[in-house]
Amino acid sequence: MARRLQMLGTTSDDGKCPTLYEDLETGEIIVQGYTVTDPEDVAQLADVLDGESFVVVPRDLLTRFAPKE
Repeated sequence: MARRLQMLGTTSDDGKCPTLYEDLETGEIIVQGYTVTDPEDVAQLADVLDGESFVVVPRDLLTRFAPKE
């Protein structure tokens, strides 16, 4: 079943990422952003599980739109 998402906010001026969404059923936060693909960057990440990916999120996006609770 597809998630029901609500856009929380974006710092994009032209409709591109980054954007934060909330799953209305679970309260989980979904982040849209540019994928981190540089092998040296990825090598610094800990405990990476199959299926996980990483995106770049501007601090301003989180401080303005991330839920406070």
